[in-house]
Amino acid sequence: MDDKVILKELRDLTKDRQSWKVNIDCVADKLNNAYSNAVKAKALWLLGEMGLRHPKEIEGYVEDIVSYMDNDDSKLRERSVNAIGRIGRADKNLIIPHLDKLMDMRLDESENVRHSFVWACENIASTAPDLFCEKLDIFYDMIFDSGQKVRIEAPEMFRVIGKQKPDYVIPYLEKLEWIAQNDENRIVRIHSAGAIRFTKKALEESCND
Repeated sequence: MDDKVILKELRDLTKDRQSWKVNIDCVADKLNNAYSNAVKAKALWLLGEMGLRHPKEIEGYVEDIVSYMDNDDSKLRERSVNAIGRIGRADKNLIIPHLDKLMDMRLDESENVRHSFVWACENIASTAPDLFCEKLDIFYDMIFDSGQKVRIEAPEMFRVIGKQKPDYVIPYLEKLEWIAQNDENRIVRIHSAGAIRFTKKALEESCND
């Protein structure tokens, strides 16, 4: 089948969320080598969204999705990381066996993949912050990444953790304050200030409990 036809079918399915549960197998089939990278990339993205809503039904395909983190095509690595982030947001237990592999993606040569790594970790941390509380040095270092997209996204991890586990962000508050006041990138400054604000609010609320 022509790529254009398949991609249109996947786009149409993306809009039809009510039918996602019964079409997971069909979308996962698009990951085999009979299909182009463009189709695989779209399928990976959709499987991530499906997994967020139907984690039990996606469980059998998690390893297939993770395998694309080793692909030569950076778009497929990016989409694989995205998908694991969404699936992990729904059920951390599905991605815990692959967490070390996910963490390795912070070193990917592609800026888009590294950006997706931070975004995926934020997704997972929103429901399972404990997985990242001892890993915040990684995200602090990524505020100084060579890629602007990565730098902009990295402070958001401190916001996510700060809202739920503010004690773990305390050691970074002074550093984030400096970045919020001095970084050359306006969005990095804004996101760092937001992380500080959410963390301090959570600390105040915990003191009042």
